[in-house]
Amino acid sequence: MPDFYNKDQLQSWLATVVPNASLQITSLPLCPEIELYLLADDCQQGPYSSSQTDLIMRETPYWCFCWASGQAMARFMLEDPSWVKNKSVLDFGSGSGIAGIAAHKAGAKRVVACDIDSHALSATQINAQLNRVKLEYKDDLYKLDEIFDIALVADVLYDRENWPLLEDIQKVAKQVLVADSRVKEIPSQHYHAIGNMSATTLPDLNEFDEFKSVVFYHRC
Repeated sequence: MPDFYNKDQLQSWLATVVPNASLQITSLPLCPEIELYLLADDCQQGPYSSSQTDLIMRETPYWCFCWASGQAMARFMLEDPSWVKNKSVLDFGSGSGIAGIAAHKAGAKRVVACDIDSHALSATQINAQLNRVKLEYKDDLYKLDEIFDIALVADVLYDRENWPLLEDIQKVAKQVLVADSRVKEIPSQHYHAIGNMSATTLPDLNEFDEFKSVVFYHRC
């Protein structure tokens, strides 16, 4: 079981990486059923010194954002719970925990959040507690010793170096559901685009419109 920070500890760590950063409870436009602790949108946004910029790049706190793909994935399951209802679910690259929390609310039998970033797992646990859901936590995909009914992969493929992870995820899940705003096609005959949804990242990063269109891919 990974070690966890509580909310105050996590916020203190965040402030050492992003000056003056804090966490606030944030409502999600696409998922009013869920609230998350996210980066407060009134935090100072630079300019940062070169050393601060280097630290942010090394320790990027992805988990303090609810990325467009994660929010869309959550809405997708809440609207059609059959994807996860009464199933064992792996939320891979859990980040803020949005997908795993939504899967639990949609009736999943069991949800395991997996992320190599211990701070992300802490954020997932804090957000799960905020939403009164119970998840399980793992920090290493390669130590999983079971086969899940479905794996959720939201906003993980933004870096081409992460693409081989799909093959490893397929080994521990009967089905894989991918949501991504930066991937317009998965070069595999096993993955099929099944829909799309408009969503934005919170706090708003003023991303290009092309990154606000999330595409869903399914492998069974």
